Amino acid sequence: MADEDAGDSLLITGATVLTLDDKREIIDNGAIAIKGDRIAGVGLSNDLRRRFPEMETLDATGKAVMPGFINSHTHAVLLVLRGTVEDMSGDAIFGYMTPISFAMSDTERRALARLGCLEAIRSGTTTMVEPFRFITGYAQGMVETGIRLWLSENGADALTLKIRHGIYEYDRAFGEEFLERIVTMVEQFHDTQDGRVQCQMAAHAPDVCSPWMLGQLNDLARKHNLTRTVHLAQSPGEVKQVRVAYDRTPAEYLRDNDWLGSDVVAAHWTYCTDADIELLAEYGVHMAHCPANSSRRGPHQVRIGRILDAGVNVVLGTDNMTEDMFEALKIGSIIHRGGLGGKHEGGGVDPTPQATLDAATRNGARALGREADLGSLEVGKKADLTILDLNQAYLRPIINLVSSIVHYGNPGAVESVMIDGRFVMRDGRVLTMDENAVIAEAQEAAVAAWHQLNHTSADIDLPPGLR
Repeated sequence: MADEDAGDSLLITGATVLTLDDKREIIDNGAIAIKGDRIAGVGLSNDLRRRFPEMETLDATGKAVMPGFINSHTHAVLLVLRGTVEDMSGDAIFGYMTPISFAMSDTERRALARLGCLEAIRSGTTTMVEPFRFITGYAQGMVETGIRLWLSENGADALTLKIRHGIYEYDRAFGEEFLERIVTMVEQFHDTQDGRVQCQMAAHAPDVCSPWMLGQLNDLARKHNLTRTVHLAQSPGEVKQVRVAYDRTPAEYLRDNDWLGSDVVAAHWTYCTDADIELLAEYGVHMAHCPANSSRRGPHQVRIGRILDAGVNVVLGTDNMTEDMFEALKIGSIIHRGGLGGKHEGGGVDPTPQATLDAATRNGARALGREADLGSLEVGKKADLTILDLNQAYLRPIINLVSSIVHYGNPGAVESVMIDGRFVMRDGRVLTMDENAVIAEAQEAAVAAWHQLNHTSADIDLPPGLR
């Protein structure tokens, strides 16, 4: 990492500290002591000044310090689609997302992924969970930004470029290409950068993974001791294909192929039945809820009320076209309070802002099996934190800080971000990237990728802004 700004130790004082510990303690005039990549002390400023008199001090008066957001499900490369498919009809997944991911070059994927990291850091995110394709061709560009990463190559053996034409055709040779990339990814990136970069095992979705493919992925997960992730019941097409092929719901199909468990994070659950939700809860599967992206064409249809009532650990992600976790908090709160399918159907004030904030921090750490290291500001945990400037018109007056963050926070309040005890952003300046260069490269890459897609796929039209 380029930045050496934090040194070996730092004492942040004078802040409002949102610990997000088990008691959800908020400390006024609080302090955080950091040694190396870990938190050495949390408490009142005067107490920590006495305990750590040798430490360099950073005055954070008028600021809040909180754990960095954990974006539990995102595809940074798909920022290439921002401002396009949100307003297009038809199947976005196999109509645009899949084809453009194959049409892009590694250089273009890298440029868009770095833009995603830039937006994530500016939005107070310290961890990104990135399941996608061709990971090994662009992941190093993400690693260099200093963000904490969980990487996974989305395994599949259905010829995904045919699905938009209504054809599901499974090809073992195609699946082997994914498996080869997965092995390369694990060998190259897993548990690197002093543990800051990890890998997961990913099945893209039940409709594009045969029983053979799911078994191969399970074998690799066991071999390398990796957690698992999958898209689940994200489209009517997926549900229909799994019913036609196996006479099962997607959740039942995963159960039959040993793809449910407390090590699995499943994204979306949009078309899960009540019985599916009970099944997933029984197996301890975590839900990655992406409320903002999933509501672009109208409110998310997921039965979130029943999911919450079942005791499922719900985590938040941004999915496609954005890395802004503040947006996920706001829209997630609205969608959750709609109580779809639950005992609170019809709206209300449940869940609380604290529960929503937990989904973007503590719950995300739990889903990754890293509660001992991440998700709260406690002694011994990783020094992954965000500093918010509270003197913003859109945050004041502050009566309940957590409520203000969830309902009214935005990336403009993020002043500094620390990961592994090192600042990646300080005083409003990102330290690990040339922002102007990242933005310019991403713009050029996106235009090139869309034109390449239009050239290789005659049935896909360019968006109006590129014609």
